[in-house]
Amino acid sequence: MQKEEVEMGGGGGEAQMEIVGKAFVKHYYGLFDAGSRPALAGLYHPSTSILSFEGRRFDGADSIGRHLSELPFDLCRHMVATVDCQGSPFAAGGILVFVTGSLQLSGEEHSLSFSQMFQLVQTTEGRFYVQNDIFRLNYG
Repeated sequence: MQKEEVEMGGGGGEAQMEIVGKAFVKHYYGLFDAGSRPALAGLYHPSTSILSFEGRRFDGADSIGRHLSELPFDLCRHMVATVDCQGSPFAAGGILVFVTGSLQLSGEEHSLSFSQMFQLVQTTEGRFYVQNDIFRLNYG
């Protein structure tokens, strides 16, 4: 499977993590909202990535891609409110990305609040893939 990893140039530090994290978020939700959910599988590791989606666990890029493709709506629009990024001490060059916002499903009157956390892991080539992804709708 060919990966559609996010690439980072040289350097590092907090500013670079913010740039990479925010670019990833823009790319991820851009694909999702354009109806290209099957392409999201390319952002995950074929065997080790994990998605927790509303309490359900999916392992590996194929399973994750299948689940995202089979969500029971056609179009969706994410409106990102915040993106927070931190270095991950457990994965050299890794980045934790926490996103809050709302999403609007086509045909629905009200938007839904959500939170999503990604752990991006850097490859030896300087690219990133999603190792962990946790998604929750926020009710209340």
